[in-house]
Amino acid sequence: MRLSRLYQPRNPLFWLLVVLNLLSTGISYILRSQDLPALITLVLASFALVNFVIGIRIALRLMRS
Repeated sequence: MRLSRLYQPRNPLFWLLVVLNLLSTGISYILRSQDLPALITLVLASFALVNFVIGIRIALRLMRS
């Protein structure tokens, strides 16, 4: 596995990884800057965790291809 294999602009998985990273940045910003109710915070944190797991799986798949 090589880290340089992550950059594959012709592969749709690469762009999905970019979008997931941008989404993760947005979720993190909202969670840290807003005082949200506990339920909404829990839902956003769950989205962030699922986003992280999917991003890692895509990154590993890109590095192996």
